[in-house]
Amino acid sequence: MHIGIVPVLDSYGGGVYTYSLNLLRALYDSPECAGDQVTIFSLKGRDDPAAGVFSKNTWDVQPLYPPSLKWQSLNAVQRIVGKALIRQIWVQLRGRLQKPPNPDRVQRQVRAERWFRSSGVELMIYPSPRPLAFETRIPYIMAIHDLQHRLQPEFPEVSANGEWERREYLFRNAARYATLLLADSEVGKEDILNFYGPYGITPDRIKVLPFLPAHFLTVEISPEERARVRSKYALPERYLFYPAQFWPHKNHARIVQALGLLKQQYGEPIPMVFCGSHSAESVRRRTFNEVLALVHRLGLESGVRYLGHVPDEDMSGLYAEATALVMPTFFGPTNIPFLEAWAFSCPVLTSDIRGIREQVGDAAVLVDPRSVEAIADGYIDFWNERRPAARSGRTRRAAAGALYSGGLPPPPDRCLTRSKSARTGGQYQPGDAAPRLMKGECRCGLGRTHRLRWQAAGVYHPGGAGPRQNDFSHAAGI
Repeated sequence: MHIGIVPVLDSYGGGVYTYSLNLLRALYDSPECAGDQVTIFSLKGRDDPAAGVFSKNTWDVQPLYPPSLKWQSLNAVQRIVGKALIRQIWVQLRGRLQKPPNPDRVQRQVRAERWFRSSGVELMIYPSPRPLAFETRIPYIMAIHDLQHRLQPEFPEVSANGEWERREYLFRNAARYATLLLADSEVGKEDILNFYGPYGITPDRIKVLPFLPAHFLTVEISPEERARVRSKYALPERYLFYPAQFWPHKNHARIVQALGLLKQQYGEPIPMVFCGSHSAESVRRRTFNEVLALVHRLGLESGVRYLGHVPDEDMSGLYAEATALVMPTFFGPTNIPFLEAWAFSCPVLTSDIRGIREQVGDAAVLVDPRSVEAIADGYIDFWNERRPAARSGRTRRAAAGALYSGGLPPPPDRCLTRSKSARTGGQYQPGDAAPRLMKGECRCGLGRTHRLRWQAAGVYHPGGAGPRQNDFSHAAGI
């Protein structure tokens, strides 16, 4: 089988960058995928060093978009002025000039579809949500990490300047047309079904694949490496740590307010180390500036350190030396830094909210993310070494890792077969039973001993004259 994958390979991508690398590594190391051909579609193509480490004979790297003067010119500009600035300009222009899409009419990317098909791919995998998945009309698996625009639209990063409409267009159609969706937890799966069940998604088309710590972290870190990281960043002897981009939902402001409250009570601030990007989107820049102003107003300059964007090779040392991870975020349902902290026996303080509560169990101190006083009390627990058991966190991390040992979760047990009854016409209407990628049932009875293989013999036709017949064949390979 020929699989295409569109990962996020820019370390500024945060959690989806980590998730992409872990998914690539799981496929690369899986014996079950040894006979499959895999093409990584990257913005940088073969020049992408992150993609280049996957160097089997059956693996290839191609540009995400077909070579053209337009993309050559864009890459040249990025090399000159920097990708961050290009991203910032694009986000600002999109918010002002681009009309939000109609979520019930799918746009087509014909050129990208031809490019993927010319590479011979039969199935696409998207570790992060992209409209490209359904706009190119190739069978796909997509991860949906959260639906916060539906759950908490009060946060501007998921709703302002047409962002709500763009997200709704993306997730509604991803659910309509996916071969398989990946959720990070049972709570995430529940959210997908609650919001997009009316558009045709069913439980058997959603599989749970939990997060894992970043593969580049080194748990067995030497004293010399610890000393190098400490020296590079001039770290205090003890510190609380929060690696997160400066979105409002990350709750940096209350973290700082809690530090200010403790300074008033005890005289000396507890050292806090932040890292993560704050450029590109105006929301992040504004949040970053507000947090810095708050630090200054509360007189915490000596206690709060901001390291900026930290390279992968330094993250192990920062986790290993931290007194605790502090992450009272408003978003879930799951988060990667908890797993990374547990890998280094680093205690965790996080939010007592749905999703996170199920992810961490008894392996973290849970607080109300809206309460500055509760966050401050959690700081004191850690600073006085009243820590939750690290063993529980390591157990939860190991359980998640076991699910990756065989590569991707298997597709639904109902496989698409030839069906003359498939819909061939009629405009799709919201609320109808959405076109599904499963017609007929696989009853081979081989269970886990067989490998499902999908061969596309037709594609759906979103947004046009109605879905065309989908025709997949199933073959069992022992």
